[in-house]
Amino acid sequence: MDYTAWKLFIDVSELGSLTKAAAVHGTTQPHISRQIGELERACGGRLFQRTGRGVVLTELGRRIAPRIRSWITQTEQLANDIRATSGTPVGTVRIGILPSTAHPLASTLYHQLKQRYPLIQLIVREGQGAQLETWLDNGDVDLAVLYRHSPSPNHGDIYLAQVPTFLVGPPGDALTREGTVRFDVLDHLPLVLFCRPNSWRDRLDQVAAERGITLDVAAEADSLALQTRIVSDGGIYALLGPYAIAGANAQLRLQAARVVEPELSRHIALAMSRHGHLTLACRAVMKFIEEGAPGMW
Repeated sequence: MDYTAWKLFIDVSELGSLTKAAAVHGTTQPHISRQIGELERACGGRLFQRTGRGVVLTELGRRIAPRIRSWITQTEQLANDIRATSGTPVGTVRIGILPSTAHPLASTLYHQLKQRYPLIQLIVREGQGAQLETWLDNGDVDLAVLYRHSPSPNHGDIYLAQVPTFLVGPPGDALTREGTVRFDVLDHLPLVLFCRPNSWRDRLDQVAAERGITLDVAAEADSLALQTRIVSDGGIYALLGPYAIAGANAQLRLQAARVVEPELSRHIALAMSRHGHLTLACRAVMKFIEEGAPGMW
C-alpha cells in the first residue's frame, strides 16, 4: 500500500477535481492523472468517472473509499504515536470554547503553541455551554473551556479562574453608573439572556427564587454580538462576564456594574472528554492552558 498514492485518491475524491488536487499538491493535472491511472491499473478497475464539472467516484471507488480513508487516518495516528514516544507532542487537539473566552484563549493558544509545540494542530470550535457539554459527551472535542457554577470542580475539571458577573447597559445608564449593583435591582428589569437549555439561566432562576424576585426575560439570544448590540440600543440589559464585555467594547460602547449581594461568580473550567484516551498532544495543551500562557486570562 502506497500511502502517498492513496492519500491522493482521497484528496481527489473530496475535491472532485484533478486540477484542484494538482494545485493542492503543487504539481500538474497530467501528473495527477498519471498517478490515478497507476492506482486504477493496480486495482483492475476505474476509480473515477469524468463529468463536465470534474470527477466523481465510480462504484468501485465508492466501495473502497471508506476503508482507504480509515487506513490513512490510522496510518497518520500511528506516525503521531511513534513520534510521541520520543516525548514530542504531535497531532490534532480539538477544543471547544465559549465565544466570550475566544479571544483571550484561542489567540494566545495559537501563537504560543506554534512556538512551543509546532507539531500540534489546534482545531477550535465555538459554542455555548449546553453545546459544549454535548460535544464533550459525544467525543466531538477533546477539551472544552466553559463556565461552571459549583464551588468545587467535578468530573476531572480544572478550574482556571473565577470571574464576577456584570449588569450591562448602554452608556450613561443610571442603573449601571456606579461600580456595583445589587441583585435585587434585577426584579422585573428587562433582560436579554442566553436561550435554554442553559445552566447559567438555571442558576439565575435559582438565585431569583431565593430572593423572591422575578426576572423579566424580554429577549433570548445565544449570540454575544446580538446581545450586546441590543443592549447598546437601550431599554434592555444583559448579565455578562468580563471577557464578553471587553470583546464587545471593541465595537460598541457599553456600561457595566458588578452584581453583588449576592455575588454571581462563575468559574472558567477546563473539561475533558470522557471518550478515548488523552494523547500526549492533548495533555500538553491542557498543561499549557492550566499554567496560564502570558496574557491568556
